[in-house]
Amino acid sequence: MSVTAEPVIDLDQERKEILKCYRRLLREAKPMLKDNDAKLIKKAFNTSLEAHQSMRRRSGEPYIYHPLAVAQIAVEEIGLGTTSIVAALLHDVVEDTDMTIADIDRLFGPKVARIIDGLTKISGKFEYGTSQQAENFRKMLLTLSDDVRVILIKLADRLHNMRTLDSMPRDKQLKIASETIYIYAPLAHRLGLNAIKSELEDLYLKYAEPEAYKDIARKLRETKTSRDRFIARFIEPIEEDLKEMGFDFVVKGRPKSIYSIYNKLSKQKKPFEEIFDLFAIRIILNVPPESEKAGCWQAYSVVTDHYKPNPDRLKDWISTPRANGYESLHTTVMSKAGQWVEVQIRTARMNEIAEKGYAAHWKYKGNDTQTGRGIESWISQVREMLESSNNEKTGAIEFLDDFRSNLYSEEVFVFTPKGDLKVLQRGATALDFAFDIHTQIGARCMAAKVNTTLVPLSHVLNNGDQVEIITSNKQKPNEDWLRFVVTSKAKTKIKDLIKEENKQHISDGREMVARKLKTLRLELTNEILNQLRAYFGSKTSNDFFYRVGKGHIDVQELKKFKSDKESKENRQNKLNTDTLQDGKQFEKELKKLHGERADADMLLIGEDMDRIDYTLAKCCNPISGDDVFGFVTVNEGIKIHRTTCPNAVELMSNHGNRIIKAKWTSQRDLAFLAGLRITGTDRVGLVNDVTKIISNELHINIRSITIDSKDGIFEGTLKLYVHNTRHLEELMKKLEKVDGVVKVARFD
Repeated sequence: MSVTAEPVIDLDQERKEILKCYRRLLREAKPMLKDNDAKLIKKAFNTSLEAHQSMRRRSGEPYIYHPLAVAQIAVEEIGLGTTSIVAALLHDVVEDTDMTIADIDRLFGPKVARIIDGLTKISGKFEYGTSQQAENFRKMLLTLSDDVRVILIKLADRLHNMRTLDSMPRDKQLKIASETIYIYAPLAHRLGLNAIKSELEDLYLKYAEPEAYKDIARKLRETKTSRDRFIARFIEPIEEDLKEMGFDFVVKGRPKSIYSIYNKLSKQKKPFEEIFDLFAIRIILNVPPESEKAGCWQAYSVVTDHYKPNPDRLKDWISTPRANGYESLHTTVMSKAGQWVEVQIRTARMNEIAEKGYAAHWKYKGNDTQTGRGIESWISQVREMLESSNNEKTGAIEFLDDFRSNLYSEEVFVFTPKGDLKVLQRGATALDFAFDIHTQIGARCMAAKVNTTLVPLSHVLNNGDQVEIITSNKQKPNEDWLRFVVTSKAKTKIKDLIKEENKQHISDGREMVARKLKTLRLELTNEILNQLRAYFGSKTSNDFFYRVGKGHIDVQELKKFKSDKESKENRQNKLNTDTLQDGKQFEKELKKLHGERADADMLLIGEDMDRIDYTLAKCCNPISGDDVFGFVTVNEGIKIHRTTCPNAVELMSNHGNRIIKAKWTSQRDLAFLAGLRITGTDRVGLVNDVTKIISNELHINIRSITIDSKDGIFEGTLKLYVHNTRHLEELMKKLEKVDGVVKVARFD
C-alpha cells in the first residue's frame, strides 16, 4: 500500500525568505523614515510574526507573507508612510489572535489602533434583506471619514488577495473576483489609483472569464513586435522636436489593459484585429511647477504638428483636474499608417498622482495646484452620505448601490454667474447645481437660467455652462425632484427636507393604521408592519404610514390585506414546501439526495428536479456544460445562473451567503434554449443551407429564426433547443463553415 508523503517544509529556507521580504520593505520605506520609525516597523513585524507563527495560507506558505506583501504594496505602489506600514503588518492580528484593539493602542498608539479597527472584519447581526458583505463595506466606509488610509490599506490587502487567488477553489475565486469588480476597482478609480484599478480589473477578468483573458493576453503578446515597431516610428519625429526645444522628457508606449480591451470587444462586437486604439503613447515631461501647463501645451503643439488630431477627442484635465486629482492632456491623432493613436501628455508630478493617486497628492501638497481638492470634496460627500444613511437606517445594499453610482461618475464643469468654477458629476441638473451652492437655494429653487436662457430644474448641464438659479419663498421640495437629481448631496438634502414636512403625515398614518387594525383584531407588531409594507409595495414603514396619512392608501384596504394574509397562511400550511430557506436544513437535504460528504453543498442539475425547487434563470439561459452557480431566492426556490451572467457580480458580491455551488449531471437529456447571432454576406440559398444543418444534420428544434438582409450583408438571430455546450459548439463550428457566414456568436 503506497502512502502519499507530506510535502517537506524547509523552515530555514522560509525564515530566510521572510527576512528577505522584510528587508526589501525597509529598503523601499527608507527615504520616508524619521526618528524611531524603523524600530516601530520592526516591533510591528515581530508582533505579526509571532501572532501568525503557526498559520499558513491556503497555498501552503507561511501567513506572514501576506501582511508583508500588503505593507510592500502600501509603500511601493501607493506611497504610504510608517503608520500605514505598521497597520498593514498588523491588519489581521486582531481578527486571527487574542490580541485586542486596546493592546494595539497600548503598543502602537491610537492612530494605528483606529486604522486596525477599521480594517478588522466586522461580525455580528445584520439587517434582514441585506448581506454581510454590503454591511461590511458600509462599516469600512464609515472609517473613511476618519482616515482614508483604512481604504488604501484595504485596497492593498485586496490586491494581494487577487494576485494569490490561484490557490482558492473556483466558487471562492468567483465570489472574491465579483466583490472586487463591484466595489474595490471603483474605489481605486475614485482614489486616483489608476495602476491598481487596472490590475484589479484584469485579475477579475482572469478568474471570471479565463478564456477571454488568455485569448487577449496571447494576442497582445503576438502583436508586441509589430506594435513596438509602429510606436518607435510614431514617436521618432516627436522626440526630435522635443529635444530641439530643450525638454527633459520620457516617451512611453503601452497597451491598454486587458479588461478595457475586453470591454471594447464586447461593446463594439468587433474582432481584436479591428480595434485600432489598443495602445496609448504617454509623454512625461520633467519641468518646474510654474511651467507645467505651458510645457504640456507646447508638447501638444509638437504632436499636432506631425499628426492630425481628432477635434472631438481633446480632453484637458490640466486646467480642470478630475475629481480624483487626475491631471493630464489627452488627444487622439491620426498616424501616417491610418490608425488612431491616443497621446497622453503630463508632467512627472502628474504621472505619479495618476499612478499613486491620493497618497501622492500629499507629497506635492505644498505646490499651488488643485490636485487632491476633488478628492477632499468627494470624501466630504461620502461623509454626508454616511451620516444621512445612518440617520435614515437605509438598507446596506441600497446604500452601496447609491455609493457605487458615485464612484465611476465622470465630471461636468460649470460656472456661477460670477465666474466661479463648480465641478459636478456628469448628468447633473440645474437643481443639483442649486443644492451644491446651498441647501436653502436648492429648497427654494423655481427655475434656472443657463447661458441666459430660462430652463426647467431638470435641465441637464453641459461643460462650460454658466448657471443662474431663480428662487421663490413659496417653492417647496417634492418627491418628483428625486427623479432627476443625480448628486448624493442633492438627493440627501431633498430627502431631509421632505422628511421634515412629512413627519405629520407619518404620525397621522400610524394612528389611522393602528385604529383600523384594532377593529380588525390585529396588533401593530413589527412582523405585521413588515407584511403591510411589502403588501403595499412601500420601501420603509415610514413610507407606508406616509402614504396612508397622505391618502394614497385607503385604510379600508387593510381589510383585503387581512383576508389575503389568512388565505396565504392556509395555503402555506397545506404545502409541503421544498424551498429550503434554512441553510442547515438545505445542506442536510442535499446530503440525503446525493450521499456525498465532500460535495454535500453541491447542487447537481439534471437530477431530482421534482425533489428540489430550482429553475434556470431567464437573464442568462444557462445550458448543460456552462459554468454555473445556484442562488437561493426568497420566494422562487433556487435559480441557476451562468457565472458570466450580467447579474452574477451583483449577486455574488451582495448576497454571497445565498450562493451555492452547482454542476450539471449527464443523467438525462434535457433541452435548453440557446441564442445564436449569425452575420455574413448574403447569397441565394444561404438560409436553406443554415436550416438544413440545424434540422437535418443535428436534429435540433428551432424555436424562432429572424434573418435581416441589407446591402448584401445579412444578420440572423436563431433561438433553438440544444442538449449542452458541446452540442452548441458543434453546431457553431458547422455553421461557420457555411459559404458566406462570417461570424457565429452565442447571446443570452
